[in-house]
Amino acid sequence: MTLQDLHSDVAAAVGALPLTGLNAERLAELRGVFAPAELSDAVTRTEYKVAGDPVVPVRVHRAKEATGLLPCVYSIHGGGYVIGTYDMDDARFDAWCPTLGIVGVSVEYRLAPETPYPGPIEDCYAGLKWVYDHADEIGVDRERIGIAGVSAGGGLAAALALLARDRGEVPLRFQLLDCPMLDDRQQTPSANLDGLAVWSRESNTFGWKSYLGDLYGGDVPYTAAPARCRDLAGLPPAFVSVGTVDGFRDEDVDYATRLNQAGVPCELHVYPGACHGYQMAVDSKVARQSARDVADWVARQIHA
Repeated sequence: MTLQDLHSDVAAAVGALPLTGLNAERLAELRGVFAPAELSDAVTRTEYKVAGDPVVPVRVHRAKEATGLLPCVYSIHGGGYVIGTYDMDDARFDAWCPTLGIVGVSVEYRLAPETPYPGPIEDCYAGLKWVYDHADEIGVDRERIGIAGVSAGGGLAAALALLARDRGEVPLRFQLLDCPMLDDRQQTPSANLDGLAVWSRESNTFGWKSYLGDLYGGDVPYTAAPARCRDLAGLPPAFVSVGTVDGFRDEDVDYATRLNQAGVPCELHVYPGACHGYQMAVDSKVARQSARDVADWVARQIHA
């Protein structure tokens, strides 16, 4: 797999994408590469602390002109389970809050390897439960809460949908899984491609080993690796997207297929020539198309 397999305008930008070669030696360096986005004056951002052990920070985004109870998108940032911050959600919610008429909530979950499973998913669940319990306070319609995530955030979102189904405390309207990181086993053809741009096979192994800790290579629960779940019935409608030059391609296509087979409506988008992280090449044709597809689907879920 080479840069020649990438869409031309993605290939032009891929050299600037920062995640290539993630390992223990580069972890501290790569945790500092994401610069804060330039923020919109049309959106307010309010910080809250979800009480518990540990305390979980969440950020609530809302258009300044918005009134009443609004649908909510609860977002989980990406970063291979080991890097990233909820600041990465700011730009998307700056766009979505005014245009889609939503409240956005982003969660600052703890990162591996310092905090392996189940710490990060329990942080995400605590934040989601807080949104549901405090919906009136933060201006959210608790009957229209959906979850979203990119990459490892997509894996956590898929796991969160399973956890919410199993615990029965928070009804979810939808799950948006953007190139989700779902399968620790790395047995598919795409997971074993050499030379993948941005997120290599070796980086993927490091991410999973960090997240699973002592569980890696053993009996891994499906709330850690959702691809292992055999029963996907009863989950909320889903959107799954991935590129053809992404190591997650096969596991994501399979998960979307099994959701549909389980009676869960799932819209699947596979973008030709897109590598993992292509969304960071924001001016590329495929990233713009993907952004339109995602926003259109979210609008249909929350305003149906």
